[in-house]
Amino acid sequence: MLTKVRDWWSGGAPVAEPSTGKITLTQVLENNWFELFYQPKIDLKTKRLSGAEALVRARHPVRGVLAPYLFLTEATDAELLVLTERVILTALRDWEDFAAAGVPHLKLAVNVPANAFVELPIAQMVREERPRAGNWPGMVMEVTEDQVMRDLHIANEVAAELRLQNCSLAIDDFGAGYSSLGRLRQLPFSELKIDRAYVTDCHTDKTNAGVLETIVEMAHRFGLKTVAEGIETTHESHKLQGLGCHVGQGYLFAKPMAKDQLITMMGRRMAGPAARPAPQRSGLASLIPGFGKT
Repeated sequence: MLTKVRDWWSGGAPVAEPSTGKITLTQVLENNWFELFYQPKIDLKTKRLSGAEALVRARHPVRGVLAPYLFLTEATDAELLVLTERVILTALRDWEDFAAAGVPHLKLAVNVPANAFVELPIAQMVREERPRAGNWPGMVMEVTEDQVMRDLHIANEVAAELRLQNCSLAIDDFGAGYSSLGRLRQLPFSELKIDRAYVTDCHTDKTNAGVLETIVEMAHRFGLKTVAEGIETTHESHKLQGLGCHVGQGYLFAKPMAKDQLITMMGRRMAGPAARPAPQRSGLASLIPGFGKT
Protein backbone atom coordinates (compact mmCIF):
# COMPACT_ATOMS: atom_id res chain seq x y z
CA MET A 1 0.00 0.00 0.00
CA LEU A 2 2.89 2.33 0.65
CA THR A 3 4.55 1.86 -2.73
CA LYS A 4 2.66 4.73 -4.36
CA VAL A 5 2.39 7.06 -1.38
CA ARG A 6 4.63 9.74 -2.83
CA ASP A 7 2.73 10.02 -6.09
CA TRP A 8 -0.78 9.35 -4.82
CA TRP A 9 -1.01 11.85 -2.00
CA SER A 10 1.36 14.42 -3.49
CA GLY A 11 -0.19 15.06 -6.88
CA GLY A 12 2.52 13.26 -8.79
CA ALA A 13 5.41 15.67 -8.35
CA PRO A 14 7.89 16.39 -5.57
CA VAL A 15 7.35 19.40 -3.36
CA ALA A 16 10.28 21.62 -2.44
CA GLU A 17 11.60 20.15 0.77
CA PRO A 18 14.32 20.79 3.35
CA SER A 19 17.61 19.04 2.76
CA THR A 20 17.57 16.61 5.66
CA GLY A 21 15.37 14.65 7.99
CA LYS A 22 11.95 13.10 8.12
CA ILE A 23 9.12 13.47 10.53
CA THR A 24 6.40 10.98 11.37
CA LEU A 25 2.79 11.08 10.35
CA THR A 26 1.84 10.92 14.01
CA GLN A 27 3.84 14.11 14.63
CA VAL A 28 2.09 15.81 11.73
CA LEU A 29 -1.37 14.93 13.00
CA GLU A 30 -0.74 15.54 16.71
CA ASN A 31 0.89 18.93 16.09
CA ASN A 32 -1.78 20.00 13.60
CA TRP A 33 0.76 20.42 10.81
CA PHE A 34 -1.56 18.56 8.44
CA GLU A 35 -2.95 20.56 5.52
CA LEU A 36 -4.72 19.85 2.26
CA PHE A 37 -3.50 21.41 -0.96
CA TYR A 38 -5.81 21.40 -3.98
CA GLN A 39 -5.01 20.85 -7.65
CA PRO A 40 -7.72 22.18 -10.01
CA LYS A 41 -9.47 19.93 -12.53
CA ILE A 42 -10.55 21.57 -15.80
CA ASP A 43 -13.40 20.63 -18.12
CA LEU A 44 -11.52 20.24 -21.40
CA LYS A 45 -14.52 21.21 -23.53
CA THR A 46 -15.74 24.32 -21.72
CA LYS A 47 -12.35 25.29 -20.24
CA ARG A 48 -13.97 25.89 -16.87
CA LEU A 49 -12.97 24.75 -13.42
CA SER A 50 -14.96 21.62 -12.59
CA GLY A 51 -13.32 20.30 -9.44
CA ALA A 52 -10.13 19.89 -7.44
CA GLU A 53 -8.16 17.00 -5.98
CA ALA A 54 -7.16 17.19 -2.33
CA LEU A 55 -3.47 16.39 -1.75
CA VAL A 56 -1.72 15.94 1.57
CA ARG A 57 0.97 18.30 2.85
CA ALA A 58 2.55 19.10 6.21
CA ARG A 59 3.18 22.72 7.11
CA HIS A 60 6.06 22.59 9.58
CA PRO A 61 6.53 25.74 11.72
CA VAL A 62 10.24 25.89 10.88
CA ARG A 63 10.78 23.81 7.76
CA GLY A 64 7.79 25.05 5.80
CA VAL A 65 5.62 22.92 3.51
CA LEU A 66 6.83 19.32 3.43
CA ALA A 67 6.33 16.75 0.68
CA PRO A 68 4.28 13.67 1.63
CA TYR A 69 7.17 11.23 1.26
CA LEU A 70 8.93 12.97 4.13
CA PHE A 71 6.26 11.84 6.57
CA LEU A 72 4.27 9.05 4.88
CA THR A 73 6.73 6.47 3.62
CA GLU A 74 7.18 4.85 7.05
CA ALA A 75 3.60 5.29 8.23
CA THR A 76 1.70 2.21 9.35
CA ASP A 77 -1.63 1.15 7.91
CA ALA A 78 -3.29 2.26 11.15
CA GLU A 79 -1.75 5.71 10.86
CA LEU A 80 -2.83 5.98 7.23
CA LEU A 81 -6.39 5.17 8.24
CA VAL A 82 -6.29 8.06 10.71
CA LEU A 83 -4.94 10.27 7.92
CA THR A 84 -7.69 9.12 5.54
CA GLU A 85 -10.36 10.05 8.06
CA ARG A 86 -8.76 13.48 8.53
CA VAL A 87 -8.56 14.03 4.77
CA ILE A 88 -12.24 13.24 4.21
CA LEU A 89 -13.47 15.39 7.09
CA THR A 90 -11.20 18.31 6.17
CA ALA A 91 -12.30 18.24 2.53
CA LEU A 92 -15.95 18.27 3.59
CA ARG A 93 -15.31 21.37 5.71
CA ASP A 94 -13.15 23.03 3.06
CA TRP A 95 -15.99 22.87 0.55
CA GLU A 96 -17.89 25.31 2.78
CA ASP A 97 -15.05 27.83 2.29
CA PHE A 98 -15.04 27.35 -1.48
CA ALA A 99 -18.81 27.77 -1.54
CA ALA A 100 -18.54 30.97 0.52
CA ALA A 101 -16.03 32.26 -2.04
CA GLY A 102 -18.63 31.83 -4.77
CA VAL A 103 -17.67 28.42 -6.17
CA PRO A 104 -20.30 26.02 -4.84
CA HIS A 105 -20.08 23.82 -7.95
CA LEU A 106 -16.51 22.77 -7.08
CA LYS A 107 -16.54 18.99 -6.54
CA LEU A 108 -13.63 17.86 -4.40
CA ALA A 109 -11.84 14.53 -4.81
CA VAL A 110 -9.97 12.68 -2.07
CA ASN A 111 -7.69 9.64 -2.17
CA VAL A 112 -8.91 6.68 -0.14
CA PRO A 113 -6.97 3.42 0.35
CA ALA A 114 -9.08 0.38 -0.45
CA ASN A 115 -8.89 -1.07 3.07
CA ALA A 116 -10.40 2.15 4.47
CA PHE A 117 -13.78 1.21 3.00
CA VAL A 118 -13.72 -1.83 5.27
CA GLU A 119 -11.89 -0.41 8.31
CA LEU A 120 -13.60 2.99 8.48
CA PRO A 121 -17.31 3.87 8.59
CA ILE A 122 -16.86 6.16 5.59
CA ALA A 123 -20.50 6.31 4.57
CA GLN A 124 -21.50 7.20 8.13
CA MET A 125 -18.76 9.84 8.33
CA VAL A 126 -19.98 11.51 5.18
CA ARG A 127 -23.63 11.27 6.19
CA GLU A 128 -22.95 12.95 9.55
CA GLU A 129 -20.36 15.54 8.48
CA ARG A 130 -21.33 16.44 4.90
CA PRO A 131 -22.41 20.00 4.10
CA ARG A 132 -26.16 20.48 4.44
CA ALA A 133 -26.36 23.04 1.65
CA GLY A 134 -28.68 21.98 -1.13
CA ASN A 135 -26.07 22.86 -3.75
CA TRP A 136 -23.32 20.60 -2.38
CA PRO A 137 -22.07 18.79 -5.52
CA GLY A 138 -20.85 15.74 -3.61
CA MET A 139 -17.39 14.21 -3.35
CA VAL A 140 -15.26 11.87 -5.43
CA MET A 141 -13.30 9.13 -3.66
CA GLU A 142 -10.33 7.85 -5.66
CA VAL A 143 -8.79 4.38 -5.34
CA THR A 144 -5.73 3.37 -7.37
CA GLU A 145 -6.16 0.67 -9.97
CA ASP A 146 -3.62 -1.68 -8.41
CA GLN A 147 -5.55 -1.56 -5.13
CA VAL A 148 -8.76 -2.29 -7.02
CA MET A 149 -7.25 -5.50 -8.30
CA ARG A 150 -5.70 -6.55 -4.98
CA ASP A 151 -7.81 -5.22 -2.16
CA LEU A 152 -11.11 -3.65 -3.11
CA HIS A 153 -14.14 -5.75 -2.13
CA ILE A 154 -16.75 -3.10 -1.44
CA ALA A 155 -20.15 -4.55 -0.61
CA ASN A 156 -22.96 -3.35 -2.84
CA GLU A 157 -24.77 -1.84 0.12
CA VAL A 158 -21.72 0.31 1.02
CA ALA A 159 -21.44 1.67 -2.52
CA ALA A 160 -25.19 2.31 -2.57
CA GLU A 161 -25.01 4.19 0.73
CA LEU A 162 -22.17 6.33 -0.57
CA ARG A 163 -24.22 7.18 -3.65
CA LEU A 164 -27.08 8.21 -1.38
CA GLN A 165 -24.66 10.73 0.18
CA ASN A 166 -23.81 12.03 -3.31
CA CYS A 167 -20.37 10.41 -3.29
CA SER A 168 -18.95 8.71 -6.37
CA LEU A 169 -15.94 6.43 -6.76
CA ALA A 170 -13.07 6.82 -9.23
CA ILE A 171 -10.30 4.49 -10.34
CA ASP A 172 -7.04 6.42 -10.04
CA ASP A 173 -3.98 5.89 -12.28
CA PHE A 174 -5.99 3.77 -14.69
CA GLY A 175 -3.72 2.02 -17.20
CA ALA A 176 -0.94 1.41 -14.68
CA GLY A 177 -2.52 -1.91 -13.60
CA TYR A 178 -4.13 -4.78 -15.40
CA SER A 179 -7.86 -4.44 -14.91
CA SER A 180 -10.04 -6.56 -17.15
CA LEU A 181 -13.06 -5.11 -18.89
CA GLY A 182 -15.27 -7.69 -17.20
CA ARG A 183 -14.00 -6.69 -13.76
CA LEU A 184 -14.52 -3.00 -14.43
CA ARG A 185 -18.14 -3.59 -15.35
CA GLN A 186 -18.73 -5.18 -11.95
CA LEU A 187 -17.26 -2.32 -9.91
CA PRO A 188 -19.35 0.67 -8.74
CA PHE A 189 -17.15 3.37 -10.28
CA SER A 190 -18.28 6.43 -12.18
CA GLU A 191 -14.91 7.90 -13.19
CA LEU A 192 -11.58 6.78 -14.63
CA LYS A 193 -8.43 8.83 -14.01
CA ILE A 194 -5.99 8.01 -16.79
CA ASP A 195 -2.41 7.41 -15.71
CA ARG A 196 -0.06 10.24 -16.69
CA ALA A 197 2.27 7.78 -18.40
CA TYR A 198 -0.17 7.68 -21.33
CA VAL A 199 -0.81 11.42 -21.32
CA THR A 200 2.82 12.46 -21.80
CA ASP A 201 3.51 13.34 -25.45
CA CYS A 202 0.21 11.79 -26.49
CA HIS A 203 0.04 14.18 -29.43
CA THR A 204 3.19 12.66 -30.97
CA ASP A 205 3.48 9.22 -29.34
CA LYS A 206 1.29 6.89 -31.42
CA THR A 207 1.31 4.17 -28.76
CA ASN A 208 0.11 6.52 -26.03
CA ALA A 209 -2.49 8.02 -28.34
CA GLY A 210 -3.78 4.57 -29.21
CA VAL A 211 -4.06 3.52 -25.57
CA LEU A 212 -5.82 6.77 -24.69
CA GLU A 213 -8.31 6.33 -27.51
CA THR A 214 -9.12 2.81 -26.32
CA ILE A 215 -9.53 3.88 -22.68
CA VAL A 216 -11.75 6.85 -23.52
CA GLU A 217 -13.91 4.83 -25.89
CA MET A 218 -14.29 2.05 -23.30
CA ALA A 219 -15.18 4.59 -20.59
CA HIS A 220 -17.83 6.17 -22.82
CA ARG A 221 -19.41 2.77 -23.43
CA PHE A 222 -19.58 2.14 -19.69
CA GLY A 223 -20.95 5.62 -19.00
CA LEU A 224 -17.83 6.70 -17.08
CA LYS A 225 -16.26 10.15 -16.91
CA THR A 226 -12.59 10.31 -17.94
CA VAL A 227 -9.99 12.49 -16.23
CA ALA A 228 -6.46 12.79 -17.64
CA GLU A 229 -3.68 13.37 -15.13
CA GLY A 230 -0.33 15.07 -15.65
CA ILE A 231 -1.19 17.36 -18.57
CA GLU A 232 1.75 19.69 -19.12
CA THR A 233 1.35 21.10 -22.63
CA THR A 234 -1.43 22.61 -24.74
CA HIS A 235 -0.73 19.97 -27.39
CA GLU A 236 -1.54 17.21 -24.90
CA SER A 237 -4.67 19.03 -23.79
CA HIS A 238 -5.92 19.49 -27.36
CA LYS A 239 -5.23 15.85 -28.22
CA LEU A 240 -7.14 14.63 -25.16
CA GLN A 241 -10.07 16.91 -25.93
CA GLY A 242 -10.13 15.61 -29.49
CA LEU A 243 -10.28 12.04 -28.21
CA GLY A 244 -13.28 12.93 -26.06
CA CYS A 245 -11.63 13.03 -22.63
CA HIS A 246 -13.85 15.01 -20.28
CA VAL A 247 -11.55 16.55 -17.67
CA GLY A 248 -7.86 17.45 -17.42
CA GLN A 249 -5.53 17.96 -14.49
CA GLY A 250 -1.86 18.95 -14.50
CA TYR A 251 0.77 21.66 -14.41
CA LEU A 252 -0.52 23.18 -17.66
CA PHE A 253 -3.47 24.44 -15.65
CA ALA A 254 -2.15 24.71 -12.10
CA LYS A 255 0.09 23.09 -9.52
CA PRO A 256 -1.37 21.97 -6.19
CA MET A 257 -1.87 24.98 -3.94
CA ALA A 258 -3.12 25.89 -0.50
CA LYS A 259 -6.87 26.34 -0.13
CA ASP A 260 -6.61 30.05 0.63
CA GLN A 261 -4.39 30.60 -2.39
CA LEU A 262 -6.87 28.89 -4.67
CA ILE A 263 -9.75 30.88 -3.21
CA THR A 264 -7.84 34.13 -3.67
CA MET A 265 -7.02 33.27 -7.28
CA MET A 266 -10.55 32.19 -8.13
CA GLY A 267 -12.50 35.06 -6.66
CA ARG A 268 -16.23 35.39 -7.11
CA ARG A 269 -15.86 35.83 -10.86
CA MET A 270 -15.20 32.09 -11.15
CA ALA A 271 -18.92 31.49 -11.47
CA GLY A 272 -19.07 33.66 -14.60
CA PRO A 273 -18.88 32.49 -18.25
CA ALA A 274 -15.56 31.27 -19.60
CA ALA A 275 -13.51 33.55 -21.79
CA ARG A 276 -11.19 32.74 -24.66
CA PRO A 277 -7.57 32.20 -23.56
CA ALA A 278 -5.45 35.33 -23.89
CA PRO A 279 -1.98 34.70 -25.36
CA GLN A 280 -0.18 36.70 -22.68
CA ARG A 281 -1.66 34.65 -19.84
CA SER A 282 -1.01 31.06 -18.81
CA GLY A 283 -2.41 28.26 -16.71
CA LEU A 284 -5.75 28.86 -15.02
CA ALA A 285 -5.46 32.57 -15.72
CA SER A 286 -5.91 31.78 -19.43
CA LEU A 287 -8.91 29.54 -18.84
CA ILE A 288 -11.06 31.29 -16.28
CA PRO A 289 -12.18 34.92 -16.30
CA GLY A 290 -10.71 36.92 -13.48
CA PHE A 291 -8.35 34.14 -12.44
CA GLY A 292 -5.15 35.45 -10.98
CA LYS A 293 -6.49 38.95 -10.40
CA THR A 294 -6.42 40.28 -6.84
